[in-house]
Amino acid sequence: MAASLGLLGLALKALPLDTAYAVWTGIGTVGTAVPGMMLCGEPANALRLACIGLIVAGIVGLKLAH
Repeated sequence: MAASLGLLGLALKALPLDTAYAVWTGIGTVGTAVPGMMLCGEPANALRLACIGLIVAGIVGLKLAH
């Protein structure tokens, strides 16, 4: 967790706060949901996968808009 927060601080040197925080939380969300589906047997239905895809698309869009 400390490393993650440290990397967020590093990102803030090059990105605006809103973009850096959105990327940071998005990576955390996707990084939790995907292993949960792969390792813990959580459902991987089309709606969940589409929502994860929207999170990733939002992150990419914010980065491109920077």
